[in-house]
Amino acid sequence: MNPETEEKIYRINRPCSRLIWLYFVRSLGALIAFPVVFAPLVCKYVSLRYHFDKEGVGASWGIFFRRQVFLTYARIQDIHVTRGLIERWMGLGTVDIQTASGSAAAELSIVGMEEFDEIRNFLYTRMRGARGESQSEEKTAEPSSEALPLLLEIRDELRALRRELGEKRDADV
Repeated sequence: MNPETEEKIYRINRPCSRLIWLYFVRSLGALIAFPVVFAPLVCKYVSLRYHFDKEGVGASWGIFFRRQVFLTYARIQDIHVTRGLIERWMGLGTVDIQTASGSAAAELSIVGMEEFDEIRNFLYTRMRGARGESQSEEKTAEPSSEALPLLLEIRDELRALRRELGEKRDADV
């Protein structure tokens, strides 16, 4: 990933302003309950902040009840981009980040972003780097020079045990 894109991601701290329009359109579906549905979404939009740094990604939101989530790159297990019909029309996307917490839902959702592809690629790069993996490097199962003699010794002992058990079984019959 090039340094310009990384700096762009690090500077992201708010969703796109079109997110409020997405919330408005979604709330219209509630018809008479529109104010009850739209008001909490406005509060979330006004208070929503993102934080990308060298250790991880975080988000905070809420006016009356504040919620903060911070995930280190090493904890990230999977990343999904979701874009509904209206989101695609508005040019927005949501990056869902999952951890090994056991929950089927995303641990953190970065909503209302125009740069959703760049964010996903950035997170994948950081996630792999936190685990010591390289993107171009294939993992191969080659035993080290120390492990091979040990594995051969274990194999030989298992064969000897099988022979002894087979001889004992033949003697009992």
